[in-house]
Formats: sequence, structure tokens, C-alpha cells
Amino acid sequence: MRIAVAGGAGYIGSVLIPILLEHGYEVDCYDLLWFGNHLPEEVNVFCQDLFDCTVDQLANYEQVIFLAGLSNDPMAEFSPAMNFIHNGALPSYLAYTAKKAGVRRFVYASSCSVYGYTVGKLYDENCPVTCGYPYGISKLQGERGVMQLCDEGFSTIALRQGTVCGYSPRMRFDLIINTMYKCAMCDGQITVNNPAIWRPIIDVRDTAMAFLRAVQADYSISGVFNVAWDNFTVGDLGSTVAQAVHRLTGRQVKVHVKHQHDFRNYKVSCRRAATVLGFHPRHDVEDIVESLHARREEYGDFSRDEYYNIVTFRKLLAPRLRVAA
Repeated sequence: MRIAVAGGAGYIGSVLIPILLEHGYEVDCYDLLWFGNHLPEEVNVFCQDLFDCTVDQLANYEQVIFLAGLSNDPMAEFSPAMNFIHNGALPSYLAYTAKKAGVRRFVYASSCSVYGYTVGKLYDENCPVTCGYPYGISKLQGERGVMQLCDEGFSTIALRQGTVCGYSPRMRFDLIINTMYKCAMCDGQITVNNPAIWRPIIDVRDTAMAFLRAVQADYSISGVFNVAWDNFTVGDLGSTVAQAVHRLTGRQVKVHVKHQHDFRNYKVSCRRAATVLGFHPRHDVEDIVESLHARREEYGDFSRDEYYNIVTFRKLLAPRLRVAA
């Protein structure tokens, strides 16, 4: 099977594509390479705007995986317009073009951010989505645009991912556990802005396996699926990361707790992904910390711009803003 991975040179794609190759799939990557290219040499990488993808191009693929778009709240809030274009319109356009091209399945990387504030309840895929922030709104728009194209000849699967963390060849230190690990190593202290809010967490290796299970699913299967290891309060995550770093390094790590208000608070049930896709994550929070620590010699300066999506995004967008002004 031949698969196109849109946005495949990013944090998740750099882990997923090698796994797809290991399972015998032919994979091409379409990516603007904002964060470089860390993929195996045998992968064909096409540096192009996904809005320029044509029916003729996509006719070469049996499935398309969409990992592209703006990846977090800071990027979305810095440029809401680009956020809604690339997270809302782009996946809808690409799924529409893929369907016209005869692609059999479109897998969309959605986010548990769509749930917004769940007031302590465990939400499944049938629960209401209430996010009022640009990132969550746009991810839901993209998801709905993709899912409404589903029919007997075109399977669509949306994976609502928890916060993805852990080591990737395209490394990031702007994700909650990755950030905590960086702060513990550099400062000996982890700052928790609000210890009571909930987040579903997933190792990047597990989210890559969730996409593999979506690819492997029978074509009669479509739908929305939550994917995460488990749900944690941010306070619990801070304590767990501090303890893991102490165990790995012997250093004492303090946890500094603030009480800042945050309207993003959600925990989810992943039972549907287990029963329908056969997805069973393997890596807990300590595994995530260990994966980060095992590659610590590779990082160099933890403050390098390429580790923080918003820093790179600002640099890319600055020339456009100057021209517009």
C-alpha cells in the first residue's frame, strides 16, 4: 500500500513514518519543512503547500494521513487567521481532493483540545465539544470537514489525541512533559501553573501506533476516536516527572505550584479506540521521561529555537507581517 503523509516531517511524522516503513508500506511525505527534515533517506519528501496538491497527485495513494496544520495553542493565538486556514480549511480541502482522486481512507490528526472544559467528567466521543479557544475550534472544524465526506467508498478516521510527549527525531520542548523534563534538567525546578486541571497524555510512540492501527483497520470502519494513555492532573504530572528525573540522575527537583486559572480542562475515555481499532498504548509517564533522558546527549542547548514551535512560527510569519504593514 502507498500512503501520503501530509505534514509528515514534524514531531509525530518523524516517529510514525519509520514505523510505517517497518510494516512494509510505501510512504511519501508532503511538508513545507518549517522544522527541517529528520526522516529516513528513502522517504520521498515533497516540499510544497498542501493547498497545491492535485487530484492527479493523490490518485497515486490508497490512504492519506493528515498531520499538518498549526500544532498548539500559542501558534493559534499568535495568528488566528492562519490557524483557521491550516487547521480548519486545509484538512477539509485535502480530504475533498483525496476523495475525488479515489483515495480509500483519510486519517485526520485531531485533538482532545476540542473538549474544552469538561468539569471533571470523563468524556467519550459522543460527549459535547465546548472549546472556545482558536486551536480547539479550528481542530474541530477540520475534523468535521473530513468526517462529513465519509461514505461507503471513502473511509474517514479522526484521532483525537491527548497531549503527545516523548522523544522524536524532530524534537520539541514545548509539550507538557517535555517542558517539565527540560526545566528539571536545566533549573532543578518544575513550575506547575494549575495543579488541578486535567490532561490526557500519550507517548509519541503510542500515538504513532494509533495511526498505524487506523491505517490497518478494515475499510468498513470510520469514525472519531480518543487516543491517550491515561488522564492526569498537571500537579500529578509535575510530581511524577520530578521523581523520575531524581531516579535517573540523583538530583533533587522542586515543584513550584501556582494557581493560575485555565479554561482548558478535560479527561477522556479511550474505550472506543481499544474495542474498534485494537489500540492499546504501552508507555506511561515514566516511560516518556526515560525516552527523553536516553537521548539527552543529542539536544545540546535546550533553548534552541527549533525546539519551540511558536518561536519558529514567529520567525516565519514576521516577514509577511512586515509586508502587510
